[in-house]
Amino acid sequence: MAFGRLERPQGSQPMSEINMTPLIDVMLVLLVIFMLTAPLMTSRLKLDLPKIDAQPSPNNTPTVMAIALTADGLVYLDDQASNLTAITSRAQELSRKKPDTEVHLRADRAVAYGHVAELISALQKAGLNRIAFVTDAEPEAAAGAASAP
Repeated sequence: MAFGRLERPQGSQPMSEINMTPLIDVMLVLLVIFMLTAPLMTSRLKLDLPKIDAQPSPNNTPTVMAIALTADGLVYLDDQASNLTAITSRAQELSRKKPDTEVHLRADRAVAYGHVAELISALQKAGLNRIAFVTDAEPEAAAGAASAP
């Protein structure tokens, strides 16, 4: 008969933590691969373009149609009093001659939205789709921009 301890030896306990070393190794290998291949993927086509002495053509400047709506409901076409039908006919004429004509629309703050929408709709039906709203800069923004170095 053998005399010894009555306690049983404890077996190995299950691990409750994840071994991060293999994960870190894989991530570092992927990082190196991406660092090496990223510059190769962004290659640009390098061209030596010819140089010319030609002057730009004066036809590149777009035609501008200036329209103003005042607070009292008057419509001005190029600083001359007009009406919606005259503006529509002028817009149709310009859209046939030069379809890239720009419309610069200046509307008083007190003008009802419906009048502005009606004018825009008439211009689009006439064939002019390049409409820009002209605004004034706020005094604080203008003063800040002027004082900026």
